[in-house]
Amino acid sequence: MELRAFAEQVLFADELTLKISRITASLVDHNPGGAVRVTQPIRPSNLQFAERKKAPAMPKAEALKDVRKRALAHHVMANHELQALEVMAMVLLAFPNAPTDFRMGLACVMFDEQRHTRMHVQRCAELGIRFGDYPVNGWIWKKAQDYNSTLEYVAGLPLVFEGANLDHTAEFEQYFRAAGDRRSAAIMRAIHKDEIRHVEFGLNWLRQLKPAGLSDWDAWTAALHWPIRPSKARGDLFQREARLQAGLTPEFIDRLEAFHETRD
Repeated sequence: MELRAFAEQVLFADELTLKISRITASLVDHNPGGAVRVTQPIRPSNLQFAERKKAPAMPKAEALKDVRKRALAHHVMANHELQALEVMAMVLLAFPNAPTDFRMGLACVMFDEQRHTRMHVQRCAELGIRFGDYPVNGWIWKKAQDYNSTLEYVAGLPLVFEGANLDHTAEFEQYFRAAGDRRSAAIMRAIHKDEIRHVEFGLNWLRQLKPAGLSDWDAWTAALHWPIRPSKARGDLFQREARLQAGLTPEFIDRLEAFHETRD
């Protein structure tokens, strides 16, 4: 199966199953085609991006004792994973001249995103709600419309959104355990391990694509589009060891942990 066809299936299928089911065919990248910018993915009617602030917020830790709130948390995270998958497919179509190793590596990350979405969707159902029962936002997708190069992509999604998820997955593993939900906690632990590899993927390509002479930090921050900034790449339960495993230098991690906003 051509990589382009895989990306098109993820972006343009109107059935969730087609978007998130692992393909059985081997992928090749012989015919990447011309560059295409996709401004909106096709989604089932119950998963269309809602207007701003219409989608429910992520439940707070103390609320997760309520099974419906835990289901809602998985609903929100399923949408995050689905958006990340769609953004990656968008990048494959937008930058067909990117190195083949980058494109094939990104497809492997997409397989993980499909699996993460399936895990959250299934847990939603087990806890009593169907994915799509609540409105969903499109914030990750909308911010990805600013990516003008593969460098900006790796700076933005792997090193910000997935970087922050190193912390958020650890946080929610603790929250779910405190609520007595071992199954949900195990899902977060599994995703946490995958996110280490995803951040590593982004870091490796940042180093290959950045201008000569720039540090990792300077190349990363220069490639971000406001309001995305370093503080968006971390959560409350800062996971230093996970970042070291992903290959970030101690100096980079120190700067990230200590970063303070310079404007609102």
